[in-house]
Amino acid sequence: MKIGIIGTGNMGRILAESLLDGNAVPPSSMLITNRTLAKAEEIQKGYPGIQVVKTGLETARQADAIFLCVKPHQMGELLDAIKPVLTKDKCVISITSPISVRQIEKKVACSVARIIPSITNRGLSGVSLFTYGESCSNEWRAGLYSLFERISVPVEIEENITRVASDIVSCGPAFFSHLVQSFINAAVKETEISHEAATTLATEMLIGLGELLRKNYYTLPTLQEKVCVKGGITGEGIKVLERETGDMFEQLFRATHRKFEEDLEKAREAFNNQ
Repeated sequence: MKIGIIGTGNMGRILAESLLDGNAVPPSSMLITNRTLAKAEEIQKGYPGIQVVKTGLETARQADAIFLCVKPHQMGELLDAIKPVLTKDKCVISITSPISVRQIEKKVACSVARIIPSITNRGLSGVSLFTYGESCSNEWRAGLYSLFERISVPVEIEENITRVASDIVSCGPAFFSHLVQSFINAAVKETEISHEAATTLATEMLIGLGELLRKNYYTLPTLQEKVCVKGGITGEGIKVLERETGDMFEQLFRATHRKFEEDLEKAREAFNNQ
């Protein structure tokens, strides 16, 4: 299987490097391109076997699975450009949440899927979110699942939970990085610990927490119960968190969904209100 990646910005690059480091595909089976070719050539320096192609059209011509890693407002124009070479045996995969598989299927005659990756995939972990188009063949469904199983836990989702699932899986690492950084900064401000030491301790704590959950030693609620001894120090900290966070996360999801509605409207415009 030849993998083509059109767009090597942040997520396009993460996708390419994850698939290669996870041995999902060999470098010789990957073609990449970008409007600014220097970005694609930078990836090639680390993986010399990759082929850098000058245009999206040529990438789509040579590849079997074509990943579209461009901004939503660029998607319609890109699909129009590569449509002439999208034969029935190929598969087009979008990685952007505002563009539905149905919108893409109206433009092309090949298999269609949407796979929303996460930065955690770069560590060959985390989740990738799958939505298949009605036209997506069983062969492509199995092939894509097998591909991403090397770098993530593939989870199929319905269209109606796309935004919240993306918030948790794709945006979540940034949200919790912000919280942990605030946690570290407060420790430095309120005590004599150095920023370096606090960062090291917090980082190792997070890794350990992840391992406990991954190995099913505890669930999130039972883990809190084990650490939070009645009348102890942890309990005092939990009281502060309960008081201060309040409806913070409800507000977060409201904000992301408002922005998502704006993005959906722009996507509809890019697809002539389809």
